[in-house]
Amino acid sequence: MRAITSLTPIRRAAVIGSGVMGAGIAAHLANAGLQVLLLDVPPDSLTASELQSGWNLDDPKVRNRLAAGSLARLAVQQPPALYEASFLQRITPGNLADDLHRLREVDWIVEAVIERLDVKRQVLTLIESVRREDTLVSTNTSGLSVAAMAEGRGEAFRKHFVATHFFNPPRHMKLVELVAGPDTDPGVLARLTNICEKQLAKGVVVAKDTPNFIANRIGSYGMLVTIEAMRKYGLTVDEVDALTGPAMGRPKTATFRMLDMIGLDTLLHVIDNVRERSQDAAEREAFARPPELEVLVERKWLGEKTGQGFYRKIKRIGGGSDIETLNLQTMTYEPRRSVGSPIIEASKAAKGAGAKLKALLFTDTNDRYANFAWSTIKDILLYSARQLGVIADTTQDIDRAMVWGFNWELGPFELWDALGVKRSVQRMQAEGDTVPEWVEAWLAAGNSSFYKTEGERRFYTYRGEYVEQEVAPEHLSLGSMKEAGKKILGNSGATLIDIGGEVACLEFHSPNNAIGGDILAAIRQSADEVSLNWRGLVIANEGRHFCVGANLMMLLMEAQNGDFDDIDDIIRLFQDSMLKLKRLDRPVVAAPHKMTLGGGVEACLPADCIVFSAETYYGLVETGVGLIPAGGGCKEAAALAAERAGAGGDVLPQLIPLFETIAMAKTSTSGFDVKRIGLMRTQDRAIIRGESRIAEAKRAVLELDRWGYSPPSSAARIRVAGREGRAVLQLAVEAMRLGGQISDHDVRIARKLAHVLAGGDAPAGAEVSEQYLLDLEREAFLSLCGESLTQARMRHLLATGKPLRN
Repeated sequence: MRAITSLTPIRRAAVIGSGVMGAGIAAHLANAGLQVLLLDVPPDSLTASELQSGWNLDDPKVRNRLAAGSLARLAVQQPPALYEASFLQRITPGNLADDLHRLREVDWIVEAVIERLDVKRQVLTLIESVRREDTLVSTNTSGLSVAAMAEGRGEAFRKHFVATHFFNPPRHMKLVELVAGPDTDPGVLARLTNICEKQLAKGVVVAKDTPNFIANRIGSYGMLVTIEAMRKYGLTVDEVDALTGPAMGRPKTATFRMLDMIGLDTLLHVIDNVRERSQDAAEREAFARPPELEVLVERKWLGEKTGQGFYRKIKRIGGGSDIETLNLQTMTYEPRRSVGSPIIEASKAAKGAGAKLKALLFTDTNDRYANFAWSTIKDILLYSARQLGVIADTTQDIDRAMVWGFNWELGPFELWDALGVKRSVQRMQAEGDTVPEWVEAWLAAGNSSFYKTEGERRFYTYRGEYVEQEVAPEHLSLGSMKEAGKKILGNSGATLIDIGGEVACLEFHSPNNAIGGDILAAIRQSADEVSLNWRGLVIANEGRHFCVGANLMMLLMEAQNGDFDDIDDIIRLFQDSMLKLKRLDRPVVAAPHKMTLGGGVEACLPADCIVFSAETYYGLVETGVGLIPAGGGCKEAAALAAERAGAGGDVLPQLIPLFETIAMAKTSTSGFDVKRIGLMRTQDRAIIRGESRIAEAKRAVLELDRWGYSPPSSAARIRVAGREGRAVLQLAVEAMRLGGQISDHDVRIARKLAHVLAGGDAPAGAEVSEQYLLDLEREAFLSLCGESLTQARMRHLLATGKPLRN
């Protein structure tokens, strides 16, 4: 029998509890390629439909109803919990009475039942009665005592028992907090860390067995001090959320919108857990129940799950809806109000979370909003510092918990560094606050920050010392490489970086990574440089999104001014730049992530291979703004249809689904899902670990180079569906119009798209050049730019972020 080590992966798992969290965990285990057994209790009564069907309580369909029902909901859940619909087949439903013995077959058992200690202990007793001695067992809990759960279990069980706190939804939230019990084997903790990081692509922090662990402990404290400061400075719900969202480097949900999402009763449960288990009198006082929350919970105004909390949505007569905000003084709802002030505007104008917060706090220290913001931030920083060594051992674990679990841009200690530790501590002391002794000692020792960087090496604080951050070899940081002087060339929109192994990476960094003249210039310069001096090129970046498309604002301004010659020049430059990438005599691999739309897709299609991050939302969406792809997207779709048809095959059946994908602006729900919309090529692949995408792309470049790379021929011809194929596509468009499914302008756009994809007026089966199709693209694009309805779509998207169907 092979020895189990910390590097031993798992292939089979079981999840007990098929509620929201249990089903979500099962789905993500399936995403990672595991075979999953999902168990729940057998029902003790029949539903009306089961009675009507003549079933009884012994019928397997009834006994597995809870787990099977969860799988049915997973199949239609939005946003999807699964990377690909077919992954649902990896999950088998069952029940604890009939299938308990099957737990012997799995490598990892995840208990995810209701958050009650007594119930969890009952389930763990059942698990112990059947588990293999080497099977990992974890509890998904947001803050119950791991030691208390393990009481009464045998030594072998306790050695293999850990808390794995997944954040909801498990697919989309990066954080997993691992919490060992008093008898957990360190090798077991190391193995689960490796499994969560390598197989599940999670960010792991090791927390101590304290109430609510790390993220919920600090996050709930932050909400409490925010409510307290709100009272002190007389702010409204709207004002607080305007100040505690992106202005503080946090999500748009800010404070009260997040509370509505979490559930106000859930927050009370979390703060009760700390208050009742804390040994610190000051902390117990800090975690007192806010009376505002108690009133709302008493009224059952719990947030989104009850339809109202601090906000509620009201449907308008005639369609649409409005958001109303709760006035806590009158306990009535009022129209939501926009909030503005000089310091908020200064924060919006600043770049980066640290700069935004400095603008908010220090632009005008007499401002009421600035004082509110300082009060909440100060309290969170001091509380986090007091908890170091209590809830976690390192600044890194606390910061990562807040970044990965609450989507903060900077964790507390990173934020403190950005504000200036010495400066902020002096202000705290001047205001009479007690700063933890270790922070004072840290500054007295000559340190000025909790983190420091030396070249590509980064250090964090652990027990009064700097400790170097471990970086896995499959994680390549473009930011660190630039800091270490690895920049080759670049401009305001993009930079070419040496990522080692004689491979260069082209990084976009314009606003939203939108493609404009600066990025196109960098692409052409990079192609020349790589051709001369490098083994290949990776196209990737570390922005929030890979690329949201072309610079729509610039395009709209040119169209409104009637500068169509300039638009023609821009599109020609775009097309020529993509062709230059495609014909580069070195291998090119793209590694997109998150939103990769329109021109972002067209920047990937010239690559010899695309390595998709699992969380990639990919699509040619130009019809949403009244246009068609014109940076080579239509040409590449036509080529893909011809390739799939094979020599002598009928192109049209392969072209129809691609036409539908582009005409309907379909996007993938994951990197794996790109296959469903028809845009994944045979050489492309998706990986679950997003942090590895640049390293994987680099490996793909080197592999292509090692095998002897030859670029695509510039004389390549593409077989098209021709006039006959165009007629079929346009007939389908007309049928949709007659059925009232699309507008007249949608018809105009789709007809032009069909004309381009089918090869214009060429006969069926004709072979045309790439340039021929690019010219068709550009002509159709230019004509649509002149349409007033297209310009209205562009304006609407820029103003609202949402497409307009006119």
